Amino acid sequence: MNWLNLLGISVGLAMDAFAVSIAAGLVLAPATPRQMFRLAFHFGLFQFMMPILGWAAGTGLVAYIAPFDHWLAFGLLMFVGGKMLWEARGEKETRDSVDPTRGLMLVTLSVATSIDALAVGLSMAFMRVSIWVPSVVIGLVAAALSAVGISFGSRFGPRLGSWAEIVGGCVLLLIGVRILFSHLAG
Repeated sequence: MNWLNLLGISVGLAMDAFAVSIAAGLVLAPATPRQMFRLAFHFGLFQFMMPILGWAAGTGLVAYIAPFDHWLAFGLLMFVGGKMLWEARGEKETRDSVDPTRGLMLVTLSVATSIDALAVGLSMAFMRVSIWVPSVVIGLVAAALSAVGISFGSRFGPRLGSWAEIVGGCVLLLIGVRILFSHLAG
């Protein structure tokens, strides 16, 4: 696999993480350096791990996951996006407590944005490509784009005021719908 192909795959896989990072930045505005690091680190880590898991699983496990992986990503993003919309309608104190860079929400977003990387790892196993260099590149690109995304969203969040959380939740819902439709149509 050449570097141009690897970079294209890495950027393609990181686009969901980038969009979710923008939504997180909108919600958090202003995001702290610690929150930026947590989100970028976890998104990068999961994007690094998923191709390895797909590669290691080979055809056995992925044959069971592939029929519903898009439903899993859809469900996770619907849950988190819906939760953000639900909490956006509450008091200001409730909105301030929402931090997508912590706890179960961070893990849920990390899994939801990296499920496609599992299939990439499986395809690399079929091509008999070593998984380590591609996984590192995929993880680093996802981490970098996630850091850029949360920073970008954080800068625009204060301008949106109380609508930031609604916009963030809607972005997650739309990403979930896009994942579902792209898998059902393809």
